[in-house]
Amino acid sequence: MTHDLTTTLASQVRSVSGRPTEASTPMEVWQGLSSAIIDTIADDWYATQEKYHAGRQEHYLSAEFLMGRALLNNLSNLGMVDEARKALNAFGQDLSVILEQEPDAALGNGGLGRLAACFLDSCATLELPVNGYGILYRYGLFKQLFDNGFQTEHPDPWMEEGYPFIIRREEAQRIVSYADLTVRAVPYDMPITGYDTKNVGTLRLWKAEPIEEFDYDAFNSQRFTDAIVDRERTMDISRVLYPNDTTYEGKVLRVRQQYFFCSASLQEIVDNYVDHHGEDLNDFAAFNAIQLNDTHPVLAIPELMRLLMDEHGLGWDEAWAVVTKTFAYTNHTVLAEALETWEMSIFDRLFPRVAEIVREIDRRFREDMANRGLDAGLINYMAPISEGRVHMAWIACYAAYSINGVAALHTEIIKRETLGPWHDLWPERFNNKTNGVTPRRWLKQCNPRLASLLDEVTGSDAWVRDLSVLSNYTDAATDEVLDQLSAIKHENKVDFAAWVKEREGIDIDPDAIFDVQIKRLHEYKRQLLNALYILDLFFRLKENPNLDVPKRVFIFGAKAAPGYIRAKAVIKFINAIADLVNNDPEISKTIKVVFIHNYNVSPAEHIIPAADVSEQISTAGKEASGTSNMKFMMNGALTLGTLDGANVEILEAVGDENAYIFGAKEEELPELRKTYDPRWHYENVPGLKRVLDAMVDGTLDDAGSGWFHDLRWSLLESGYEPADVYYVLGDFASYREVKDKMAADYANSRAWARQAWVNITKSGRFSSDRTISDYAREVWKIEAEPIA
Repeated sequence: MTHDLTTTLASQVRSVSGRPTEASTPMEVWQGLSSAIIDTIADDWYATQEKYHAGRQEHYLSAEFLMGRALLNNLSNLGMVDEARKALNAFGQDLSVILEQEPDAALGNGGLGRLAACFLDSCATLELPVNGYGILYRYGLFKQLFDNGFQTEHPDPWMEEGYPFIIRREEAQRIVSYADLTVRAVPYDMPITGYDTKNVGTLRLWKAEPIEEFDYDAFNSQRFTDAIVDRERTMDISRVLYPNDTTYEGKVLRVRQQYFFCSASLQEIVDNYVDHHGEDLNDFAAFNAIQLNDTHPVLAIPELMRLLMDEHGLGWDEAWAVVTKTFAYTNHTVLAEALETWEMSIFDRLFPRVAEIVREIDRRFREDMANRGLDAGLINYMAPISEGRVHMAWIACYAAYSINGVAALHTEIIKRETLGPWHDLWPERFNNKTNGVTPRRWLKQCNPRLASLLDEVTGSDAWVRDLSVLSNYTDAATDEVLDQLSAIKHENKVDFAAWVKEREGIDIDPDAIFDVQIKRLHEYKRQLLNALYILDLFFRLKENPNLDVPKRVFIFGAKAAPGYIRAKAVIKFINAIADLVNNDPEISKTIKVVFIHNYNVSPAEHIIPAADVSEQISTAGKEASGTSNMKFMMNGALTLGTLDGANVEILEAVGDENAYIFGAKEEELPELRKTYDPRWHYENVPGLKRVLDAMVDGTLDDAGSGWFHDLRWSLLESGYEPADVYYVLGDFASYREVKDKMAADYANSRAWARQAWVNITKSGRFSSDRTISDYAREVWKIEAEPIA
């Protein structure tokens, strides 16, 4: 077998580089080895697609798939890591060096996209007939760099040197038509290997390309810019993830983008049905379920109506009957701002026929609701179109046969509040599917030392496919096992410290507590609360240098949306605190602050195995689920957080004594807010006044931007918005108390290791395998289809 891979590797590298493998660059070797993996799985991949296309399938539509690096993931799933290492050694190449050549595929941003990636991994491992559909972004979100502590955004040209794990399928292209533009949707397929199975799933990513590359006549007439206008307008569609929509034209591009991948995907799905089951589309839902991952793909609902009626001759009632048995909708938020609405004028401008269908859905909805006896005010609130805006979530709720939240608490909130009127009408449509993460990438692959210990304690690697088996070993933690666990964590921290030194230029002490908050930067996630604690701790140490404080490193990783100024202000604030702390000759001996730039999947794979503390501190009731909390838990970090999202279920799994919970509860906040005065906390909570005043008294420098003044104002003043809307100051005292207790507890290493072991062994319910099994059984109605 080694000989086969060695031979294939040599051949593939030579075809890439035009040189012998020994003389090729590490990047060329990475490309060659990646191509060799495609060569290995090609037959199984084709066989899997053929089998899935013939039967009932589920199609997962998502604007994001945050896949991370593919080579090691595929080698691990295929059981080929050692084989690859030996093949590379034969040519004087080192696997660890080759793996570092791979860029992160810039196809997603936060938890929504990483969840989709974990789901595809589990679908492949469980041999379920599921296909992913998304967009092949040229630059993804952006590459984040810091300039004087400010976030700056730069293009992320991740495919510049080619990416072997994405295969262009020119022959399967589709045409997507707008009122002002017609484009080609060219599919690029990414194989999704499962663990210890021959099945290979598919993520199909659409790239927008012009019908004609450029206007030759215009070019010959010396109108050079005119020659490429349509080409550039077309390429814009798949150029960037979440283009800035603070302007009307930005909104138009976002809607154009969403329609592009929905239309192309549905054309593909419908054509496949016709190929295998004939021209009668009335049975379409018997063979196809479509999961809408948030509101971004909701345009698929009117687009499927268009295809069924205009292209295949169904009447409205027949088409609607198909649609309402086909779509399932996942809600990812309780925040009103995240429930997308678009100006109806955008729909009229881009696709008048779809706009006409949306208006007819709205008309029929209003008639339906009136016949049910709903009052006019409620009907107008729930209508797909109101006040000139299209409400995407309302269309999804009206058309979908299944509506799910992503954690038990989140589902209860959307049933009660966010989607309350819909739950009143159709309670049977609502269900909970608590998120999960794949243990293949987030434990076995990123933490091989811990994976080996689990193999040793459990006697096999069966936990990799069924994480729940670890719960049988919670009581198996002998002192020897706990000491091994502590040693593994320390080795991971040593590795991480070296990585931070090389990447960020900062020295950190592996003996310190590694306290980590890595996630999208949003006010409700309260990175600001964490920052205020660090600044308070700095002042406490300044005031009393003999204060008994264990060494700590506070680690952040986050990107802020380019148009989200206050989130960008928080990044600048944290970096200003890092400058203050890290450059203090005495304080820096005790605490350090590190903000990892350009946080994405690969940095997370370094950070999470080294973390001691997992910061999950969102305002209660605001975080739908969270998934970093699950990754940290699997790797033995202890949760310090609010009773929010999946934290509630993590606490239920591990017990109060194995997590650190603080702050106001979701059910308490409405009453607390009635009399909440953040200024009282500012004046009366010890230390809080000097921390907030440091924003504006010269202690910290925002380079004249005024951003720190705005941050302080947002917490203390009541102007056009409520002061401290995310209860940062209200929870500060509780947060500080619990965080100080956690730091003190860390000194008892054996007890800490025992808590970590409980978290690891109780993490089974947070495997995406469990989540996907629930979807398959309860929503999608699909079963495993092994190819061999």
